[in-house]
Amino acid sequence: MITFKPFNIVLIEPEIPPNTGNIARLCGATCSTLHLVGKLGFSTDDKALKRAGLDYWKEVEIQYWRNLNEIKQANPNGRYFYTSKKADKSYVDITYKEGDFLVFGKETAGLPEELLRENPETTIRIPIFGNVRSINLATATGIVLYEALRQTGRLSEATQTGQVQTPP
Repeated sequence: MITFKPFNIVLIEPEIPPNTGNIARLCGATCSTLHLVGKLGFSTDDKALKRAGLDYWKEVEIQYWRNLNEIKQANPNGRYFYTSKKADKSYVDITYKEGDFLVFGKETAGLPEELLRENPETTIRIPIFGNVRSINLATATGIVLYEALRQTGRLSEATQTGQVQTPP
């Protein structure tokens, strides 16, 4: 069995229940912690949210925070990567470490401009080709998270053993 420090997926004010449900399921499948920050655009009792997560909710560690500063104060040594289509740096140009915080903004507005301006070295983007403005939040989360898992060798280990042990 493999034991490792999970990645942290941070959603700032998510608005669409199925996206959050899908991301919760992704977190359960990768032993990542889901952090929901700020005012949610739905109730956590929402039927679409539960349906998207299927019966995997018990497999997901979810933490709720009032704001991003609160999560940073609780995790002062954490490394935070902010996603934005406006970033210069690609998500593949980062060297990820276990336990990193991957931060995603709300579906309609992304992350606050001030936050992006304050963190240019740790703001990353997923390249988009053509006339599409953005990628679905759940898809974007999966892309970045699986790159982080690949870089840290967790995908290779899971493939070789067929399973990953949930961290303590």
